[in-house]
Amino acid sequence: MPDLGGLWSELTDLVLPAACAGCRARSAALRRGFCPSCAGELAALRPAPARPDPCPPGLPPCVALGPYAGPLREGLLAYKERGRHGLARPLGALLAEVVAAAVGPERPVTLVPVPDTARAARARYGDHLGRLTRHAAARLRGAGWPVRVLRPLRALPRPDSVALDSAGRAAAADAAFRLRRRPAGAPADGPVVLLDDIVTTGATLAAVCRVLHGVGMTPNAAAVLAATQKRHHS
Repeated sequence: MPDLGGLWSELTDLVLPAACAGCRARSAALRRGFCPSCAGELAALRPAPARPDPCPPGLPPCVALGPYAGPLREGLLAYKERGRHGLARPLGALLAEVVAAAVGPERPVTLVPVPDTARAARARYGDHLGRLTRHAAARLRGAGWPVRVLRPLRALPRPDSVALDSAGRAAAADAAFRLRRRPAGAPADGPVVLLDDIVTTGATLAAVCRVLHGVGMTPNAAAVLAATQKRHHS
């Protein structure tokens, strides 16, 4: 795996607040928001392919840092739902590792974050994925990667996916994105990578991929922090 030059150093500085984002335990030795135990669990994660079952048509190869569980899940919830915006830096650094694993050897790469709806951005006090993307791009650039970030799409209002089944998610995703502007300049020399925080059914990533494919910008991969695991009922 490419060396990102001290990727995990983002988890070694002391920060406030004093509650661990991963387990909510009080600790005097937090490392970028995580206690030593949770930071160690995050450091042990390694990006791996993640493929929803069933897989929606058009979903590019997807790589996730780990399952949506443990300190990774709790850290994402703290960041997105509990206003812990300082976690964007360490989580963005983790997302940079996923990008590196998804595209292989160091080379030019174009990052395209999945856009948030205006309502979701207001609820989370800003574009949570945009913050992650900025830190991921900065980490990659610091390691010598030529990185371009494009945001050619806008997200339209859609139902809360939590209340939808797989078919409902797919239908909502198909109507959720519109082209905001055509990508400027020549096509990128290297791969195009979609970014998201969590993959569940893959419907959102597949829908974004289809819209981009229509304007000649087909993503080569998707990089996410966490992948939900399908539950099997007995």
